[in-house]
Amino acid sequence: MLGGLALGAVRVPADEVLRIVTGEAPPGPFTTIVRDVRLPRVLLGAIVGAGLAVVGTVLQALVRNPLADPFLLGISSGASTGAVLVLVLGVGAGALGMPAGAFVGSLGALLVVWAMARRGGSMTTGRLVLAGVAVQYILSAVTSLVLVTAARAEHMREILFWTLGGLGQARWDSLPLPAAALLAGLTVLVLLARPLDLLLVGEEGATVLGLHTGRFRTGVFVLASLVTAVLVTVSGAIGFVGLMVPHAARMAVGAGHRALLPVAALAGAAFLVLADLAARTVAAPQEIPVGVLTALTGGPFFLWLLRRTTKAEGTA
Repeated sequence: MLGGLALGAVRVPADEVLRIVTGEAPPGPFTTIVRDVRLPRVLLGAIVGAGLAVVGTVLQALVRNPLADPFLLGISSGASTGAVLVLVLGVGAGALGMPAGAFVGSLGALLVVWAMARRGGSMTTGRLVLAGVAVQYILSAVTSLVLVTAARAEHMREILFWTLGGLGQARWDSLPLPAAALLAGLTVLVLLARPLDLLLVGEEGATVLGLHTGRFRTGVFVLASLVTAVLVTVSGAIGFVGLMVPHAARMAVGAGHRALLPVAALAGAAFLVLADLAARTVAAPQEIPVGVLTALTGGPFFLWLLRRTTKAEGTA
C-alpha cells in the first residue's frame, strides 16, 4: 500500500507519504495527490482484492472444486449485467439501486451455473467450467445488446468500466459500502469456518457430522453473491483474483478456514494493490484496466490448474 501511494506518474518520497497519511504534512501538491487521489484508490483495491479472494475461497469449498472463482462461475458477469441494466434502463432507484441489481444478477448467474453443473446428479470440473463459460458469454451478449440498443453516450464509459474492471473511479464516498460488505461477510464466514471445513470431507461425511449441506450452501451462496455484487458495483468485473489467491493462501496456512480466510483476504488485498500499481505505471501516462492485467496473469494459471485437475480426475 505504501508503494501504491508513493509510485505513479508523480513519485512521492516514502517519508513524505507517511507524513501525509499521519496528517503531519502541510497542504500542497503531494498532499492532494496522495490523500485525494491515491489513498482512496489503494484502499478500494485492498477492499476489493480481499473480498474477491474470500469469495473465491468459499466457493471452492462449497463446490469442492479448485477452479471455482466468482469470475469463472459467472457471478461477476451477472453482477455487471445487473448493474448495467439498472444504469441504462433506470429500473432501480436510489443509492442502493445498482448494488441491488448487481446482487440479483450475480445470484441468478450462480444458480444457473450450479444447476447446469449438477445436471445428471454429479458435478465434474469440465461441466462446471463449461457452465460458467456459457453463462459468461450469454451475459456478455446481454450487456453488449444493452450497450448497442439502449445506452446513451454518457453510459458508454461506465459500461466499459464494468466490463474490463478497474479502480480509476475510486472516491472516498465509494468506500463505506464495500468496506462494510467485506467486514460483515468475512466475519460471518470466519464464524462458519467449521461447517466449511466439514464440506471438505464430502457430502455424505458432512451430513453424518450434522451439517444440513443444502441449506448451508444456499445461505453461503447468497452471502457470496451479495459481497460480489457490492464489489463489482465499485470496481467492475475483475477476474482470477478469487482463483489464484486462495491456492497461494492454502500453501501458507493449510486448508482450515479459520486461518485460511483472513490470510486469503490479506493476500488478495496485497495482490490487487500491486496489480493496480502495475496498471498505472507500466504504460504511463496511459492507464491499463486492472482487470486486463489480472486476466493476463490468471489465464495461464487457470490453464495449468485445469490441466492438473483434469489429469487428477482421469487418474481417479
